[in-house]
Amino acid sequence: MNRAVRTQQLEIMNVLAFFAHPDDAEFLCAGSLAHLADRGAKIRIVTMTAGDCGSAVLPATRIARLRLREAHRAAKIIGAESSCLFERDLNIFYDKRSLAKVMEAVRAADPTLVFTHSPVDYMVDHETASRLCQTACFGAMAPNFRTGMQPAAKPLRAVPHLYYAQPFGGRDILGHEIPSSIFVDISGTSARKEQMLACHESQRAFLSAQQGISDTIGMARAMATRAGSVAGWEQAEGFRQHLGQGFPQDDALRRLLGELVRHIEA
Repeated sequence: MNRAVRTQQLEIMNVLAFFAHPDDAEFLCAGSLAHLADRGAKIRIVTMTAGDCGSAVLPATRIARLRLREAHRAAKIIGAESSCLFERDLNIFYDKRSLAKVMEAVRAADPTLVFTHSPVDYMVDHETASRLCQTACFGAMAPNFRTGMQPAAKPLRAVPHLYYAQPFGGRDILGHEIPSSIFVDISGTSARKEQMLACHESQRAFLSAQQGISDTIGMARAMATRAGSVAGWEQAEGFRQHLGQGFPQDDALRRLLGELVRHIEA
C-alpha cells in the first residue's frame, strides 16, 4: 500500500448515503461507496422509507419487510450498515417531525461526507429527502436544534461535504438534462455495484410494470456507461457538490479518491 492511499485512509471517517427508498443508493452511488469502503470508510446507508409501495401484489407490510432484508444484504457486500426511518412511500414531507428524524440520523452517522438525491428529480419523494438532508447537514452543528430523541446524538463538529447524485434517468420532470460536474470512475467497482442492485429482487417485476424497466442492472449499467463517456472512462457515477454558504468548499471526493475523480463543467 502506497503512502497516498494510507493518507487517504487516515482522512476518512464516516460516509452517509441518505436516500428516499431501498435501492436508490445502489442505483446512484454504490460504485463510489465501494471505493470509499475500500479506503477504510465506515459506510452507513439510511433510507426514509422501507419501500412499502414497491409492489403491485404484496401488501405494504410484507413488501416493506422484504425490501429491508434486501437492503441489508446489499449493504453487507461493501461492509456497510443499513437502516430506515420508516416514513411511508409517497408520504415524505418536509415538516418538523421528519426533519427531527433526519437530523438525528445525520448526527448519529457523524459523517465527513454525505450523498443524497438531486434537489431536482423526477420524483417528489426524492426531492423532499434531498431537501431534508440538506437542512440536516447544515443545521446538525446547532445544539439548540433538539430532535427530542432519547438518547439524542451529539451535534456535529463540522458541516459535512454534501454531494447530490445524478438523478435516475439524468433529467428533470420537464425532460431537461441535469448535468453532473463531478465524476467518479467506477470501472473497478461496477461488479459490486451490480451485485448490490441484484439483491433488490423484489423491484424487478414492479419497475417493469410501473416504469417499463425490465432489466434494472442493465439500466444501471447504461447510466454508468453514459456518465463514463462524459468523463472519459468505461463507467462512472456523476455528482454535484453543494457549495452554498457554510458548506465546505473543497472537494472531499477528489481528495479521498484522487485520480478516480474528474471535474467536467457543463
